[in-house]
Amino acid sequence: MPTGVPGRDLLVSGWWGAARKINYTGDWLQGHGWWILCGKDSVVPYFYFAVLLLHWAMRDDELCIRKYGRAVWNEYRKRVPYILCPYVV
Repeated sequence: MPTGVPGRDLLVSGWWGAARKINYTGDWLQGHGWWILCGKDSVVPYFYFAVLLLHWAMRDDELCIRKYGRAVWNEYRKRVPYILCPYVV
């Protein structure tokens, strides 16, 4: 998707068309592995998912709004509505 920023087109097909932060999905799965190893009572995996991954995704959205402009970023968000996992988040 053209953005008007030279050399900075946004991908809206393949894996990147499925979710905006598809690379964070691997981190999310790693967090589940920690959950299995640490047990349900540990806060480590929940902290990792809730604080780090979601914070990074929100921070990246703000940076991209500044980088591409609100109109372009909102159009991108319409074309790629999911953040981490298609049809879920």
